[in-house]
Amino acid sequence: MSLRLGFGVVQAARSAKRILDVLVAGTGLTVAAPALAAVAVALHVTDGSPVLFHQERPGLFGRSFRLIKFRTMSNARDANGNLLPDEIRLTRLGRFLRATSLDELPQLWNVLRGEMSLVGPRPLMPHYLSRYSREQARRHDVLPGITGWAQVHGRNAITWEEKFALDVWYVDHWSLWLDAKILVLTARRVLLREGISADKCATMPEFFGSEEPTIGRTS
Repeated sequence: MSLRLGFGVVQAARSAKRILDVLVAGTGLTVAAPALAAVAVALHVTDGSPVLFHQERPGLFGRSFRLIKFRTMSNARDANGNLLPDEIRLTRLGRFLRATSLDELPQLWNVLRGEMSLVGPRPLMPHYLSRYSREQARRHDVLPGITGWAQVHGRNAITWEEKFALDVWYVDHWSLWLDAKILVLTARRVLLREGISADKCATMPEFFGSEEPTIGRTS
C-alpha cells in the first residue's frame, strides 16, 4: 500500500508540474506577446530574416525535438565557407538578448507542446549524446527546461562536469518546491546578468566527453 501511495504522490506531483508548465507558458506567451513582437521586428530590421532559430535538440530520454529561440548570431563564414566562431557571429542585439534571456522566450511554445518544461536540464547538442558518461546521460531522464539547477549555480561560467553533476542532482531531488526555488533564483540571475558566458567564449566551449564516455540514450 505504501509503495502505491508513494507512486501516486509522485504521479500527482508530475501532473501538477505539467499543469503549471501549461498555465505559466500560456500566460507568459500572452503577456509577453508585445515584447516578442518588438524583438522580432528589431531582429528583422537589424539582422534580417529569419528572426527565429530552430535546431534539433535531444529531450526526454534523448528523443529529438525542434528547439525554438530568437536568432542571436549571423551566418558569417570564412573564405572556405565555414561558419566563423560564435563570439564573432554573435550580433550586438544578440548579445543583449542573451544577457536578458529574451532569446529564450519562444521556448515557451516548446513547453506548451510538452517537449520542454519550465525547469529541467538545458537541452544541448545532439552529438553530445555519445560523449556523456552513463551517469551524465541521466540528465535526460526528465524533460529539458528553459532554466535549471545548473543555470542558477553558474550557468555558462562553470565547467561541463559541474553542470552535469548539478543536472543529475536535480533529477534525483526534483520536487515542485525545488522548481519554484529555481524559478525565483533564475529571475535574480537574469536581473544581475550573471554567468552568461564562459571565460573567453560566447557561451560554452565544445563538450568533448568524459574520461570514460559511454553511449547516451537516443530512444
